[in-house]
Amino acid sequence: MAKLRKAGIDPYPQKYEPTHFSADILNDFNNLEKQDVNIAGRVMSIRKMGKASFFHIQDLKGKIQVFIRRDDVSEDNYNNFKLLDIGDFVGVKGYVFKTKMGEISIHTNEFTILCKSIRPLPVVKEKDGETFDAFSHKEQRYRNRHLDLIVNPVVKDTFVK
Repeated sequence: MAKLRKAGIDPYPQKYEPTHFSADILNDFNNLEKQDVNIAGRVMSIRKMGKASFFHIQDLKGKIQVFIRRDDVSEDNYNNFKLLDIGDFVGVKGYVFKTKMGEISIHTNEFTILCKSIRPLPVVKEKDGETFDAFSHKEQRYRNRHLDLIVNPVVKDTFVK
C-alpha cells in the first residue's frame, strides 16, 4: 500500500464504471470479440510469465481470464500490476479475444487498482473443473465465513439462491 501511495496512486479510488460482467462476455463472445469492454472484479489468481501475465478476476456473475503485456500498457500501469495481490479489486479496460488454449479472455489496454487488500486470500487452485488446495477445513470456514464465501463459489451460490 505504501508503494502505491509513494507512486501517487490512490489505492481506493472513488469511481469506476464497468460496461460488462464476466458472464455477459463469456455468453456473448461471438458479438463481443475484438470489442472494447470495461470490467471490474476481485483478483483470484495471478500467473506472471516475464513480459506477459494472466490473471483471473471474479465479479458478481462469474470469473474471467485477463491478459496483460508490458508492451500494451504504460510503464506505470505495468508497475502497478506488479504490486497486485490476490484479493485486490481491479478495473480492466481492453478487448475480448480467445487465447491459443481456447479460453475467452480480455486483452488489457488499461489497468486500474480499485481497492488494495490488506490481508491475502487463501489460494485455491483449479484445473479442468477440479479444485486443489481448497479452503475446506470446517472450523476455519465457520470462523472465517467471509473468506469461505469469496473462495468457494458453491457456498456463495447457496446464499445467493
